[in-house]
Amino acid sequence: MALAAGARVQARALLRPCACPGRGPGAGAGGGGGGGGRAPGLTGLALWFAGSRVLSAAPGRTPAAGGGGPGARCFGSPRVLVEPDPAAGMAVMKLRKPPVNSLSLELLTELVISLEKLENDKSFQGVIITSDSPGIFSAGLDLMEMCGRDPAHYAEYWKAVQELWLRLYLSHLVLICAVNGASPAGGCLLALSCDYRILADNPKYTIGLNETQLGIVAPFWFADTLVNTIGHRAAERALQLGLLFPPAEALQVGIVDQVVPEDQVQSTARSVMAQWLAVPGHARQLTKNLMRKATADRLLKQRDADIQNFVSFISRDSIQKSLHVYIEKLQKKKV
Repeated sequence: MALAAGARVQARALLRPCACPGRGPGAGAGGGGGGGGRAPGLTGLALWFAGSRVLSAAPGRTPAAGGGGPGARCFGSPRVLVEPDPAAGMAVMKLRKPPVNSLSLELLTELVISLEKLENDKSFQGVIITSDSPGIFSAGLDLMEMCGRDPAHYAEYWKAVQELWLRLYLSHLVLICAVNGASPAGGCLLALSCDYRILADNPKYTIGLNETQLGIVAPFWFADTLVNTIGHRAAERALQLGLLFPPAEALQVGIVDQVVPEDQVQSTARSVMAQWLAVPGHARQLTKNLMRKATADRLLKQRDADIQNFVSFISRDSIQKSLHVYIEKLQKKKV
């Protein structure tokens, strides 16, 4: 499950201690993570991105729960901030690629490297994954990574998407997702890949795999993850209709495990983490692997073919033209 060597080396070089709590150096401009309406000519595309309609009027930032424990030092990169709390056996990992935490190649790579660092440190048994951007958890894939590039880049990008999912889905750490903003499409996949999901009780914070609403199709391993979470019939309905669930409905269908007031998301995540860490780690890890291995193996066996299919489709002239048109519309909306 190795990313391209150059991307991994670059990401490792970026990891460094930083003042805690607080933000490190500003991330690069967020690009193409969202956009409203249907993208003509994209039917059947095995990729995803979010509609800007779910990202409007973001409220103020949720107050952060207490940072790292005494003496703990944050580390991070331009797009990921990690606040360690060794005393509690956990860390908080924050996505910080404003404005919408679109999943660029750099963000994907930095997330994998940060998680790998925590997995290799025996001081940590759990990670809370959340957003450092107000009103948005993650809008999904970054369109700029899929438009106007060469096939080698598309292959590297799709492999990075696969890599992050595999790393999250099979991690021996307890992963709790504190969803403090809208979480469509790829953002939803991040949450589904964790062990437990807590969603802020704000009607604007919808979550779901809404690919079909944009005329596109979720990859089979996206669908598998949703089926494992909410069951086959509920997942089939949600995928076919491209549903985005507001908090109460997300809780009812089981796409999240808890809905709490916005100012309690982080504290609730810490309380839940303590409950999970109270279980003997070896037993929990073996059970997680037992439940998830077959789903991960399905992608691992078809990984190269999945990449080739993506590259072949995204490289088509008709798809590239549609993406160019779509991105231009997004840029005009920002003006």
